[in-house]
Amino acid sequence: MAKNKKIKVQGVEIVLYEDNSNDFISLTDIARHKDPDHTDTIIQNWMRNRNTIELLGFWEAIYNPDFKPFEFEGFRKQAGLNSFVMTPKRWIERTNAKGIVSKAGRYGGTFSH
Repeated sequence: MAKNKKIKVQGVEIVLYEDNSNDFISLTDIARHKDPDHTDTIIQNWMRNRNTIELLGFWEAIYNPDFKPFEFEGFRKQAGLNSFVMTPKRWIERTNAKGIVSKAGRYGGTFSH
């Protein structure tokens, strides 16, 4: 992983990183701007939304030959329901997603391609 770069959007610093010539933007930094104490909850709520799931699935279907469309279809049907819970880790593990990366640790967070 190359050294992280930062961009400034409307006064907010957002980390970018490059992995295998792919650029990823920090969703955690974007969520931190909304509520610094609950970034994980903001990202999970965003990922519960049907439109978000459809966008993520559409992107993966185009750019990821290893994407699992049947797993996606199950998520798409549940998205938006009160009982539906989605995390970046669950999305990545179940669909073999490449467009979202979840990293633990001091410089971790959720990043999207």
